[in-house]
Amino acid sequence: MGYIEISLKLPTDYHEDELRRAVEKELAIKEFTYEIDNKSLDARKKDNIYWLLRVAVLSNEIKGDAPDMRPSLTIPYQEKRGKAVVIGSGPAGFFSAFVLQKAGFQTTIIERGAVVHKRAEGIREFEKTGVFNPLSNYAFGEGGAGTFSDGKLTSRSKHISKERQFILSAYIRAGAPEEIGYMAHPHLGSDNLRKIVLRLREDFMSIGGTVLFETLLEDLKIKDGKVLGALTSTGGLEADYFIIAPGHSAFETYRMLIRRGVQFRTKNFALGSRVEHPQEIINKAQWGRESLPGVKAAEYRLTSKGDGNLPVYTFCMCPGGIVVPAAAYENLNIVNGMSRYRRNGQFANAACVAGVHPDKLIGRQTTPLEALDWLEALEESFHRYSNGFKAPFSGINDFINKKGPSKIVETSYPLGLKPAALWELLPAEISSAIREGLKDFSKKIKGFETGGIMGLESKTSSPIQALREKNSRCAGFENLYIVGEGSGCSGGIISSAADGIKAAMYIIESNY
Repeated sequence: MGYIEISLKLPTDYHEDELRRAVEKELAIKEFTYEIDNKSLDARKKDNIYWLLRVAVLSNEIKGDAPDMRPSLTIPYQEKRGKAVVIGSGPAGFFSAFVLQKAGFQTTIIERGAVVHKRAEGIREFEKTGVFNPLSNYAFGEGGAGTFSDGKLTSRSKHISKERQFILSAYIRAGAPEEIGYMAHPHLGSDNLRKIVLRLREDFMSIGGTVLFETLLEDLKIKDGKVLGALTSTGGLEADYFIIAPGHSAFETYRMLIRRGVQFRTKNFALGSRVEHPQEIINKAQWGRESLPGVKAAEYRLTSKGDGNLPVYTFCMCPGGIVVPAAAYENLNIVNGMSRYRRNGQFANAACVAGVHPDKLIGRQTTPLEALDWLEALEESFHRYSNGFKAPFSGINDFINKKGPSKIVETSYPLGLKPAALWELLPAEISSAIREGLKDFSKKIKGFETGGIMGLESKTSSPIQALREKNSRCAGFENLYIVGEGSGCSGGIISSAADGIKAAMYIIESNY
């Protein structure tokens, strides 16, 4: 059986028979099987937008050996390896626990929030009434913050090919569309994620894993650099290894870890607001038309030098999505974005943030605790301004010109908008940089200045980072690991899950 890889250009609304005919024409063969290896949209010329596909073809009519299989993760199994406790059920926590359980550890996941269906019900009630639920919200609960997101699976992390393949395969087995294995910019959508995290949990439990929901980590019992047990809201847990995957919103967990001697340092992070436009404006700017057959919705990724002091960029763009109230606690007001798999909502939104170090914002060298306190105080100030969870809002053009208050516009945000001089609520350095960034973005995307900018976007990354050894273990500890976005060493679903897997594999290798 011969093998060859070819590149094809196909219309955006192509069907499978058109793809087969294109292969037949390109290779002059009739009998073959194929697999799409990569698929990306080329929209550089608005009058000629097409899918660019890399296709692997197998046929007796062609010559050429198939390449080596994609690298796969090998998990060595051994009975009675010991016990492991994983705190947090987001991608980093879940996949570290999943790998440890497959290797023979008796693994327990504890999650402060609720199971996914109860979590969804709590979120619906929150968006209807404005009454915050600490167990069922956008920050905490089964699957972590990523469960209610666009579910992007892109990552710029290097040297994680084995881990990425393992993660994608697990998602596909749990019901994710097979296209995530080859799309250049794959995503799952929050509607799919709710089903996927449930099936992943069932897979984990079917091989002997345990999950405890509505169980908050309150403290660690430590002696001579070794964690002996975890003290939780429902009791105590002893284990040989402890992996903490808290996400970037669990501030009381950060503070407890620092109090117990876990070392952190401050680092650059991002801060800003979320911009929103009618999706048709973005489609027309990117494609030259309001819709494109075969493509869900247009995206953008924008960068700017800002005011020359801080870089500005868009992040977590959600085509056809909604802006959501992402507070982790009842006295905070922050926003985020999410979208469903079909990305067929009326609006497009994205974080518009400036990269900055906490020292610059506070005006002096800061400790990790001071950085957390400062950020929390900023999130509280947005809650005080709105007296709840309405999102402080300004028109983009008004933000640029420091003009307001802006007229309220139609929005996807479920808890309403409150007119504000948003540039005054944000730190001056952030406002100055974003103002110039918005000017640049308005030159790059026609109609960008007609949109709105709202709320506080403070969770694109963490302002602190755990000090870890090369094996991901916390510096100065024998059996404690911090992984994922909460470690300050990864961001997004894939890189966080891969970070958790790497920590698990280090533990496995040390016990093999």
